[in-house]
Amino acid sequence: MRVTGPVLKGLLYGAVGYVLGGPVLAAVVRAAGGSFPFDLELAAGSVLGTVGWLAGVGMWDVWARGWFGLPLRSWPEDDGVARYFRFTTDHKVIGIQYLVTFLGLLFLGGALAMLMRWELMRPGMQLLTLNGFNQVMSLHGIIMIAVAVAILLGGLGNYCVPLMIGAHDMAFPRVNALSYWLTPPVAVMLLASLLVGGWDSGWTAYPPLSTVNAPGQVLMIVAVVIFGLSSILGGINFLVTIARMRAPGMTWGRLPIFVWSVFAASLLSFVVTQYLAASLLMVLLDRVAGMSYFHFARGGTPVVYQQLFWFYSHPAVYIMIVPAFGAALEVITHFARTPLYAYRWVVGAFLGIVGLSTIVWAHHNFTSGMPDWMHAPMLATTEAISVPTGLVFLSALGTLLRGRLWLRTPMLFALAWVWNFLIGGITGIFNADVATDLHLHDTYFVVAHFHYTIMGGEIFALLAAVYYWYPKITGRMYDERLGRLHFWWSFLAFNATFLPMFWAGLHGMNRRIADYPAALGSVNLWTSLAAFLLGASFLVFLYNFVVSWVRGPRAEANPWQASTLEWQVPSPPPVENFPAPPAVVGAPYVYGMPGVRHAVLGAAGGSER
Repeated sequence: MRVTGPVLKGLLYGAVGYVLGGPVLAAVVRAAGGSFPFDLELAAGSVLGTVGWLAGVGMWDVWARGWFGLPLRSWPEDDGVARYFRFTTDHKVIGIQYLVTFLGLLFLGGALAMLMRWELMRPGMQLLTLNGFNQVMSLHGIIMIAVAVAILLGGLGNYCVPLMIGAHDMAFPRVNALSYWLTPPVAVMLLASLLVGGWDSGWTAYPPLSTVNAPGQVLMIVAVVIFGLSSILGGINFLVTIARMRAPGMTWGRLPIFVWSVFAASLLSFVVTQYLAASLLMVLLDRVAGMSYFHFARGGTPVVYQQLFWFYSHPAVYIMIVPAFGAALEVITHFARTPLYAYRWVVGAFLGIVGLSTIVWAHHNFTSGMPDWMHAPMLATTEAISVPTGLVFLSALGTLLRGRLWLRTPMLFALAWVWNFLIGGITGIFNADVATDLHLHDTYFVVAHFHYTIMGGEIFALLAAVYYWYPKITGRMYDERLGRLHFWWSFLAFNATFLPMFWAGLHGMNRRIADYPAALGSVNLWTSLAAFLLGASFLVFLYNFVVSWVRGPRAEANPWQASTLEWQVPSPPPVENFPAPPAVVGAPYVYGMPGVRHAVLGAAGGSER
């Protein structure tokens, strides 16, 4: 009970908050003769339920009591397993909370994908109804988008960035805890949506369907808006932490490349996330307040939603993938035992992606009645963003060519990232060009391209990073043989699953459908069988992850003999990270430079920041 007490208290307070903000408030308003639609009841109850949840898990004790002049309560930061189940401010604990939570959601989203592929094994309907398939597809999509946005930034970013820059914590520890504890209600709302009819509009929630479909759409909207708030708070925290809390001597030119990638993605998240919230709140107002933003018969325009939505959602791809770039390059340079090739060019590429990503959104609207004069500019800007992403790819190749490769599990997944990202990048060119996009839009060609970019690019980079930082986080070594088995199994199964989808899309297989012509039966059967193998490969990862954490061999402080700061302290690190602020005296990657060090521990100097 001591371990899960705050969570149980949070669930109780959340339930009370939902009842008071939803059914009770609705009953009072209706008794007074007012109108209180069920959609509004769901929305109001969910918001107040989230507030109750936060109070119960510890935000009231650790933070909010002080707002009213009451003494704060606190728990010991080294209180064993219990600290992972409450509102704590240690960035390392929060990083693990993010990582474990979103790995769980990754497995849930993957299970939904397996259900979809079972349905698509043969033409006709097998297990699901047409509407049921749409609901499963929609839930799979939004869960995986949430995982892609948060797992690297929230998990490994939170854990590693303060260590890598020589800080004792994040700039705003309590805001950091808040940004995590906002996420469990998001998962609960998405799953609870099935109890009130689910939603069938896909993860994009396009109107007019999203303004008239089942009430589950409301829970999806509230969940995504709350998740957006968490993302904005996390982005602000990373920006301030990196800008203001670097150790003496940690100049901008000495930041590890993973830190730069987190900075760039956080800047993008801070700038664009509110556009997603605005677009979804407009849908909600159309549903509960009689507005007509997207109701065509009343003067609204559904295409306006697409403009707002993609103004966030295409940059969101780079919020997902830029930290993956940084993680993959971090692994590659350490396991190639050579400084990162073209470090400054890569930093410029990250910042270039931030700038360009906000002016490429409209290529998603090539088939939506966009004026002809917009085609050429949007084609040009979309093609232009391949230049900074290409620089990242060339940096990886240059580092590999100059290095002496150490082919351990993290490096194998990083090499797979190079291959997958190459295919994802090249096939994206066809979706950027108007002439080809008109034919490929809403086909499985897009499904394959997107999965090569996000799963093949981000998730494979995530796996490289998890294996790389696993000893640092757990203090244990994983089983290398199981790691290699997981790599080969998942890499081959991934390519066997998604490469045929390009062919299927070119031959008329539409995405987001539950049935298809019999002529496409063979390719779908192959794809489903390969997908089942891909899903099974993650069971090897799960077994290795859990069992090694419990009884794996103890890890050395620096088993990879890496040069960056996080590896210069014990594994796992102490609560305070460093006994004294370190002094950074050189570049982060000093391989092949005898006598050169990145940092000196225990003696902070007054070097330029």
